[in-house]
Amino acid sequence: MSTFLLKSLGSVNRGVLATNSKCGLGVQCLSTTGVLNSPRKTVPDRTGKNIVFVDGVRTPFLLSGTDYANLMPHELARHSLLGLLKKTGVPKEVVDYIVYGTVIQEVKTSNIAREAALCAGFSDRTPAHTVTMACISSNQGITTGVGLIAAGVYDVIVAGGVEFMSDIPIRHSRKMRSLLLRANKAKTPLQKLQLLGSIRPDYLVPELPAVAEFSSGETMGHSADRLAAAFKVTRQEQDEYALRSHTLAQQASDQGYFTDLLPYKVPNSDKVVTKDNGIRVSTPEQLAKLKPAFIKPHGTVTAANASFLTDGASACLITTEAKAKELGLTPKAYLKDFIYVSQDPKDQLLLGPAYATPKVLAKSGLDLKDIDVWEFHEAFAGQILANLRAMDSDWFAQKYMGLNAKVGVPDLKKFNAWGGSLSIGHPFAATG
Repeated sequence: MSTFLLKSLGSVNRGVLATNSKCGLGVQCLSTTGVLNSPRKTVPDRTGKNIVFVDGVRTPFLLSGTDYANLMPHELARHSLLGLLKKTGVPKEVVDYIVYGTVIQEVKTSNIAREAALCAGFSDRTPAHTVTMACISSNQGITTGVGLIAAGVYDVIVAGGVEFMSDIPIRHSRKMRSLLLRANKAKTPLQKLQLLGSIRPDYLVPELPAVAEFSSGETMGHSADRLAAAFKVTRQEQDEYALRSHTLAQQASDQGYFTDLLPYKVPNSDKVVTKDNGIRVSTPEQLAKLKPAFIKPHGTVTAANASFLTDGASACLITTEAKAKELGLTPKAYLKDFIYVSQDPKDQLLLGPAYATPKVLAKSGLDLKDIDVWEFHEAFAGQILANLRAMDSDWFAQKYMGLNAKVGVPDLKKFNAWGGSLSIGHPFAATG
């Protein structure tokens, strides 16, 4: 779980807090108003470099199995890298380093940052590495870049992430893998026949990847269901929040706020993808008809109030304020502070925002009222509502967080105002 604190540049001065649960989110701090806000508290620059977020791009986020289905993930990543260069006007040669996130890896391109960079035409002398930290991998890419710049190693970093759920690696069972490895070493036809004769039906059962914690063996959907039950978040409340997310995302799309979107021409087709395809404004009655997706028949998490399997890629450019001026770039935000937290992977897997938000605010000397824009990753509607209830609980603050009193909750008028992962989509390592 990570939390970002940013302060935007330009005519509008806005505090922005973006926070990810176990799953990931990126940050948006683009202003959609010309109103100059009142002066804000000064957040200290811990690096001495005034590190800035110049700009970011992303492919449209699509439901897996739709228009991206025949691609490979590095091709989506390539598109975001090239789109970022085009949008910012920065030559490839200026980029010192690339950090890219991915969660469920394509084994042929395990260091997908490097493969995507080469595919995009970056010099083979431009180093790149891949990070994996569940759904906050792209955030880890950004903060790794911040660290490299702060340490004085590099000046200009590209960070981002890609996830491709249309084609996931499915393995033979371990028994079959072991047999195939031994067969590869067999020296005579008789030895190979003996190995083939040892195959049993259970050897042929494949191993499917799951969005689950290895330590607990539990999927995030089950965790979300239990979390919602623990905080007494009803099915109706979850459906209402999901409807809010889709409605706000549709409004933001219609009003042209998603300026980070890169149109994508589907290879061997005349189709150009120009927008996200998971935003679907429904009705409370339609949402209420859906059956539980994980804990049946009494669970409250459904396909409608959970984020969906998504394909997509994103990229952003970060550098120092001085370097941005040298390159003639106008940054969108200062990257001021961040923090990562972790907690019990079984009972509190998705409670990261409740823990991280007060910590990053305290580090920066800010209060809830100082933040004008909030972005929380919406893995599940129940997860969001449970976190808000945890933040509004004196008992939770005292028992689990070591605080004297509750954190409080953000003003929902400032909270995920353009929708979120429930509606826009959630490619695990590219969100944002």
